[in-house]
Amino acid sequence: MTGLIATPLFWLTVTLGVFEAFDTLSKRSNRHPLCHPVLWSTPVLIGLLLCTGTPYATYREATFPISFLLGPAVVGLAVPIWAERARIRRLALPIALALIAGALTSIVSAVGILALFDAPRDLLASIAPRAATTPVAMAIASQLGGVPSLAAVIVLFAGVFGAMCATPLLNLLGVRDYRARGFAVGVAAHGIGSARAFQVDRSAGALASLGMALNAVMTAALLSLLAVFL
Repeated sequence: MTGLIATPLFWLTVTLGVFEAFDTLSKRSNRHPLCHPVLWSTPVLIGLLLCTGTPYATYREATFPISFLLGPAVVGLAVPIWAERARIRRLALPIALALIAGALTSIVSAVGILALFDAPRDLLASIAPRAATTPVAMAIASQLGGVPSLAAVIVLFAGVFGAMCATPLLNLLGVRDYRARGFAVGVAAHGIGSARAFQVDRSAGALASLGMALNAVMTAALLSLLAVFL
């Protein structure tokens, strides 16, 4: 058994199996917010690693194919964006204003709340890019003097929470336009939120992908300027 656990194929299979199991549960629950597959897969996999005494470095190496495929998957999001290019062109001004408002709100709300509780600077720097994608957030956190690994965890939680709460919250607020819903989710909850948007509506998914990409650039620009003056 020890030899099997040490093989890369074992952890790759376990990861795919655990996610598929919880994704099936999510489908059967009609995509209930509390049944999000990432929400449950993550702690289960962490528990398995702890129980088997498997170092994270071993797990990361075993699941490298999944990490590698994230790159092409993100690039592939350009396809639905291109399909919606006519609508996006017509909505250029509202999109720009929503992007600026969303990026600023994300940064100010997170940093402002923690600052009220006298949080240390490295924690503030780690949470500031919480709405950006993981690689961007880690780079920004490092530039600002934060902890990249902590920034990655915060981004993950922000994405899962956003994906869970987006649909019921937007329903409660009476937002019916799927383009607006999708863009808001993409800005606030990056890739995980965009994946959820695609499950609801194709146009929402396309605008969510656009929001995710633009917010990563906007957040990096805003916080890089902030780093210059600090």
